[in-house]
Amino acid sequence: MAKRHRLALLAATAAVTVVTAAAGVAVAHAAAVGCAVRYAVSAQWQGGFNADVTITNLGDPVSSWRLVWSYGSGQRVTQAWNATVTQSGTQVTASNVSYNGAIGTNGTASFGFSGSWSGSNPVPTAFTLNGVTCTGASNPDPTPTPTRSTPPPIGDYPPSGRLCNSSDLIDIGKYWIPNNQWGSTGATGSQCIWTLGGSGDQIRWGTSYTWSGSASSVKSYAAAILGWHWGWRRPNTGLPVQVSANRNVNTSWQFSVTGSGNMNVAYDMWFHPMANPGSADQPTDELMIWLYRANASPAGSRQGTVTIAGTSWEVWRGYVGSWNVYSYVRTSNTTNATLNIRDFANDVVSRGWMSSSKYLTSVQAGPEIFTGSGEVVTGSYSVTVG
Repeated sequence: MAKRHRLALLAATAAVTVVTAAAGVAVAHAAAVGCAVRYAVSAQWQGGFNADVTITNLGDPVSSWRLVWSYGSGQRVTQAWNATVTQSGTQVTASNVSYNGAIGTNGTASFGFSGSWSGSNPVPTAFTLNGVTCTGASNPDPTPTPTRSTPPPIGDYPPSGRLCNSSDLIDIGKYWIPNNQWGSTGATGSQCIWTLGGSGDQIRWGTSYTWSGSASSVKSYAAAILGWHWGWRRPNTGLPVQVSANRNVNTSWQFSVTGSGNMNVAYDMWFHPMANPGSADQPTDELMIWLYRANASPAGSRQGTVTIAGTSWEVWRGYVGSWNVYSYVRTSNTTNATLNIRDFANDVVSRGWMSSSKYLTSVQAGPEIFTGSGEVVTGSYSVTVG
């Protein structure tokens, strides 16, 4: 199975491209009089930054918008929320998503993004909205927040309804859930995510999907992410923890599966040799725990079986991208599990495959979709680090 550097931050082996854009976002008409843009660097750390952008429409109402600017110092957008953002060379284009396209006269629309920088990170000085140069008083904010070592927490963003663009994501509790379609290039289909509520440790969410194409390659992984994912986004995760500390990482997950095709429902954990990896620090090890599968197999080859948490698991080992991958596949499907991830990490260490000096930096959980149509709805999910 082809493995991945998941999400729109996907290009571990190529220059970071950004959140995949929906093609052909229509612009109703240009703002007739003018516009103002406030671009604020809300946080900056070594090699990375967060920025917030607020558009004020000083002209006629618009039903959709496209904001364009250019960078002069090699900055790259790596991830965005509340907008679909693409970058070609120095030029960045941000377009509205389904729920924030309309801006009335003197109305505003806001979005944010994370980016990378090297050397310096000056704010852009020129913006165009639907082809009109923005010259209003709000353009721009030249003073970034003082440098800090890690990005700040991002508030909950639990939108209502189904989100079906590849750039959509949900921030809720300790977790964030991207509509991650990392392997969909060349495939045909669609995927939506939605939140069913929750906060703190425990959340509920769902995803629906229809994918065709190669039955042996993953198209998407809409997962709840706790901790690192080519950077840090949410606060109070309890991660990272060093494997040798033998800390409890307790999790429970209850979900339902409907539909047919090739897929699995699995945990995915990342490990690093350092305690606080940045966005450019590749993991060295990946641990997966498959609770449910239909016509799918893990990367690598089967090494045997083991009993953990009173259940029999197939053990698989492989190497993908630039890291090792270890997969524990339940020998009988379940949609309700209570586990301690520590037990699986310790089993990997006991086999001599991974050093206990490594750090668990991320716990993710969701369905990997190869082909088919269906829904996976999580009724209850939590991870707590003891």
